[in-house]
Amino acid sequence: MAETFENIRYTADVVVMTPDGHVLLIERGGPPHEGAWALPGGHVDPGETSRAAGARELAEETGVQVDAGDLRQIGVFDQPGRDPRGRYVTVAYLAVVPAFTPVSAGDDARAARWWPAADLPPLAFDHADIFNAAAQRVSPGTSQL
Repeated sequence: MAETFENIRYTADVVVMTPDGHVLLIERGGPPHEGAWALPGGHVDPGETSRAAGARELAEETGVQVDAGDLRQIGVFDQPGRDPRGRYVTVAYLAVVPAFTPVSAGDDARAARWWPAADLPPLAFDHADIFNAAAQRVSPGTSQL
């Protein structure tokens, strides 16, 4: 019996929230889901941890700098079909930053902006599920995880 191996891509996504209840999203600049809103994130580079990749991708796409050690793991999201490009496994992280932290779109993000957590637009991929998992870990009105 021949074994079949699936090509799996490894990514990191970051939910960034403020104590006053805002969430940082990017507008995707390319396919898939071009023009849709999503969490900052991307591929883990060779020799890089997912935590380091999350901090790097966050800085590249939004200009927000966080220490990789300050990212708190939310979970692993690996549902088949979560990405139309193939099998993607992401480790998702949470960061809480001060309100009014400035953002600027970069890399493959067309825009970056703060959204009220109670009024998010539809999100690309399974990012609504990732956000919901993160939101359960944050105490409203505080920066406590």
